[in-house]
Amino acid sequence: MKQRLVFPRQKVGLICVGKSARCSGFQSCSNWGAISRPQILLHSFLLFNFLLSPIAAGAVDITQQLHLPLNSSVGRESRDEADSLLSIGEQQYTSGSADKTIASCLRALELYHSIGDLKAQGLTYNLLAKAYIQLGSSKEAEDALRRGLAIARDTKDLQAQIFVLNNIGTFFLLRGESAAAGKTVEDALAIAHGVKNIEGEGLSLSNLGLVSARLGDYNKAIKLYENALTFRRQTGDAIGEANTLNNLGDAYLASGNYQDTIATYGEAMQTAKNNRDRTNELRAIDGLVTAHTAVGRYERAFDLLEQRLALAKELQNLREELKSFESYAQVYKQQGNYVTARNFYERAIILARTLEDSKQEVQLQDQLTKMLQKK
Repeated sequence: MKQRLVFPRQKVGLICVGKSARCSGFQSCSNWGAISRPQILLHSFLLFNFLLSPIAAGAVDITQQLHLPLNSSVGRESRDEADSLLSIGEQQYTSGSADKTIASCLRALELYHSIGDLKAQGLTYNLLAKAYIQLGSSKEAEDALRRGLAIARDTKDLQAQIFVLNNIGTFFLLRGESAAAGKTVEDALAIAHGVKNIEGEGLSLSNLGLVSARLGDYNKAIKLYENALTFRRQTGDAIGEANTLNNLGDAYLASGNYQDTIATYGEAMQTAKNNRDRTNELRAIDGLVTAHTAVGRYERAFDLLEQRLALAKELQNLREELKSFESYAQVYKQQGNYVTARNFYERAIILARTLEDSKQEVQLQDQLTKMLQKK
């Protein structure tokens, strides 16, 4: 085994969208209930899936979606400022600054409201919901999703409905509401199939796979993911393809099929890397580390963790660096190398303090304490 560098210490009822959304068939939900987890990794990957879902149907350049001709110079100025704020919010969200994303989105909403652009408001509410989810603010996220769906229905925007319903479905999964999630995503799939929206069909099938996985039916989940891949490849949606490949890898991992797990995560990692899709690339690496560690391939796990840490540093993303240090610690702990594991836990704790994430700091400290007690 080659020498490893030891660093110095240093997410049951459906959401009611109100009268304006014509919410027949939807029930209010005041009690989301506790999250049950049949498989530890699934909850984290559900969160990834929610955060990766598109802002709106066919979203590539958000400014292209928002462009509407305005007659007055004041209106154009407001439009330009709002578009800029939303673009900045996207960048802030991608870099992990959810609090800054929220501030940008709220200001953009004021401007879009002043010029009466409902479509742009709907896009902004969707990004706002993701930022709230990233911060763990469920009530605010629910409200943003509810408003986004209301706008999509009021404007009879079927494409937007497909994607907002999928976001709501994934949100229900995060809250442990599998039955509600399945019904919501099935509604989205029906709309997508009716209007022949291939992108929407791929996303909906992938999310139905998540529902099946959440219920522990991994064979059904695998079939749904494979079907979803067919649609996602038809549209050339590389990010969607990598996300579904990661979902498929999750299902293989949960079912103990390590050979197909490693092959699928490997394909996801390469697809993401080729398209500079860093979020899916990191997720695929995490899956590969888990799979290789489970079968005792520590050398390969450490190689992957080196790649992960280098990527986090390249992105200048402290939270991903923290996750890398935590993963290092967990693998070394599994090996029985408690001294090195402690070093990495302490590195992760320092970053948690830097990020002012007291919850993460407490969790890491607890892991470290429990490990030391077992020595």
